[in-house]
Amino acid sequence: MFRRAILVLALLTAAVAGTGSPAAAADTSVPGSYAVGYVDASVSASGRSFSARIYYPATAAGQNAAVAAGRFPAIAFGHGFLQSVSKYYGTMSHLASWGFVVAAPTSQGSLLPSHSAFADDLNAQLTWLVAQDTTAGSRFNAHINTTRLGLSGHSMGGGASVLAASRNPAVTTVANLAAAETNPSAAAAAASVSVPMMLVAGERDGTAPIASHQRPIYHGKPAPKQLRTILGGFHCGFIESSSVFCDSGTITRATQLTITRRVLTDWFRYYLAGDTGSYNAVWGSGATGDPQVRFEGVA
Repeated sequence: MFRRAILVLALLTAAVAGTGSPAAAADTSVPGSYAVGYVDASVSASGRSFSARIYYPATAAGQNAAVAAGRFPAIAFGHGFLQSVSKYYGTMSHLASWGFVVAAPTSQGSLLPSHSAFADDLNAQLTWLVAQDTTAGSRFNAHINTTRLGLSGHSMGGGASVLAASRNPAVTTVANLAAAETNPSAAAAAASVSVPMMLVAGERDGTAPIASHQRPIYHGKPAPKQLRTILGGFHCGFIESSSVFCDSGTITRATQLTITRRVLTDWFRYYLAGDTGSYNAVWGSGATGDPQVRFEGVA
C-alpha cells in the first residue's frame, strides 16, 4: 500500500510539472532536434593550414546555413588512412543534429601520412574553432563553447586523436572508432591522457584488431576509460561505404553505424554537453547491459 501511494504521488507530481509521466531517455540512435548545416573551410591555426568540412546545428538544413542560437561544444574528427572525409559525413551530421560542431580536417590523406602531424592538425582545428567564437564576421562568432572540446576519429584518425589529447590540456574528452596504433605510439601517449576516453571497437575488425590496437591503448590509459566493442562489428563498418581492402563482420554496415552514432552521441552529451540524463547510457545499466555492445570500463 505504501509503495502504491508513493507511485501515485510521483505521477501526480509529474502531472503538475506538466510532463504527465517521468521523462524517458532520449533515443540518440536517431537524429536530434537540430537542423544540420555544413561548410567547407580553410583552416589556419597553430602554424598548420588545411581545408576542413564542418557540420553544425543550424537554423535550416544545408550548405552555409546560419548557425542555430547558442554556443555548442566542438569536436575535431580524424579520418582513417586513405579514407575521404566524405566517408564520415553521416556520423558528423548526426552529432551536429544533437548540438555539436564537428570538424574534419582533410589533411594527411597521402600514402605516407604523418600521424604526429595529423594529431597537430586535430588540435589546430580545435584552436581555430575556439578563435572563431570571438572573430567578428565568422559564422561561428558567439557559437562555440570554448571550454567543451572533444576529439574523435576512425582508425588512423582515432589513434591521432589519442596523440592529440596527450598534447592538448584544453581537451575535455576523447571518443574514437577502431583507433589504430600510430607512430609515435598512441598506446604510449594514452598514459598521459587524464580526461575520459572511450574506445569503440568492432568485434570482427580485421584491419586494426582489438588485441593489437585498441586494447593496448585502453591498457595504457588511466581511468576514466572505456572499451566498447560492437558485437559482430568490423573496421569498415565505421565508414559509410566500402573501399579497397575492406573487411566484413556479422552485422550490416547500417546496423553498425546506428550503434556507433548512438554510443558516440551519448558519450559526448554526457561529457561535453553536461547532460546528466545520459549517465545511464554511458556508465549505468544502459551501457553495461547493452545487448549490442560489450562493455569494459573503469570510472
